[in-house]
Amino acid sequence: MARDDVLRAAAEERAKCRGLSLQGYVADLIEADVNQARAAFIAGAASFLAAYTDAFEAEVGENRYPGPPAGQAETAPGDVA
Repeated sequence: MARDDVLRAAAEERAKCRGLSLQGYVADLIEADVNQARAAFIAGAASFLAAYTDAFEAEVGENRYPGPPAGQAETAPGDVA
């Protein structure tokens, strides 16, 4: 049996054990991989921000983008994002 055939048979068996089609099983694997990559990115970003917060605050100072002035949000057109 060729390597691809062995791999496909193993994937079909795992899908069957989970009550999924082969396509559903592959979709779950892709989703898990994407979620793992997303979690790793978020953890890395949080670590970076924690490490450099003091440097950013020293360089930039107070929040340069505090939002609209008081009262402006209530009068802004409804289609403004």
